[in-house]
Amino acid sequence: MKTRSLQPPALKTDLTVLCVSLILLAAVCNPPVFSQTREPTVSPCKVGVRAPAFGFWTWAANSQVKVFILAAHFKTEEIPVLLAPLESWNAVAEASSSGVKFTYAGSVSEPQYCENCLTIMRGKVYEKKTRHATKLQAYSVHADQIISYAEVVIDPIITNPEALKNAVVHELGHNFGLLDCFSCKDRSTVMNQFKVINVSNGMEAPTACDISQVKAAYEELKTHVRPSPMVAKVMVDEGEEPVDDDTPTVIPLP
Repeated sequence: MKTRSLQPPALKTDLTVLCVSLILLAAVCNPPVFSQTREPTVSPCKVGVRAPAFGFWTWAANSQVKVFILAAHFKTEEIPVLLAPLESWNAVAEASSSGVKFTYAGSVSEPQYCENCLTIMRGKVYEKKTRHATKLQAYSVHADQIISYAEVVIDPIITNPEALKNAVVHELGHNFGLLDCFSCKDRSTVMNQFKVINVSNGMEAPTACDISQVKAAYEELKTHVRPSPMVAKVMVDEGEEPVDDDTPTVIPLP
């Protein structure tokens, strides 16, 4: 005995049309992934906005840098302040792929011109016109960007402990190839400008963007070593207030 469908023919047709329509609608609303156009992603560490450029002095990868402090130039209570930035950069040695570590080697009476030696000292580097208050002086035996020895010179005008710490963190950034970034957003990088002399800018350790740029700098070093950085002159536009510039410079052989 044959069994007949209980649905009228017209209803079957309507259901078929409805199903086909739903399938077509789903295809239009959800196109294949390969046909979708994705919006380009914006890097959170855009150079000049939140990240400094690189291309200056650097210690060779995996260097063990001995740090000396001129004892007569600093008060006893300032020594821990100077050492704190060293630990801040040591903490990111692996993340930045530099492998560079700083080790405090003690106080001395004069700058140390030995391989992989860094001396922190005071010096009259402040200029009223350009408002320089700190400076990295570096030398390379191979006349390239790889540092043989260096000095971080801090003007006596910086006495605020927090500002002193910020200055050293900033100068160490130059040791990893980072350039100043006066156009970067506040607190996005330790290479920001110092808007007011002897006042803390709140930057005590390298940021994520600093780490990213140092990593890029050391990646470049694997295939290309630049010549010794040239000294750049800071041009101050008329009507604008000068800001700090601590461009690294080359010092002659002792």
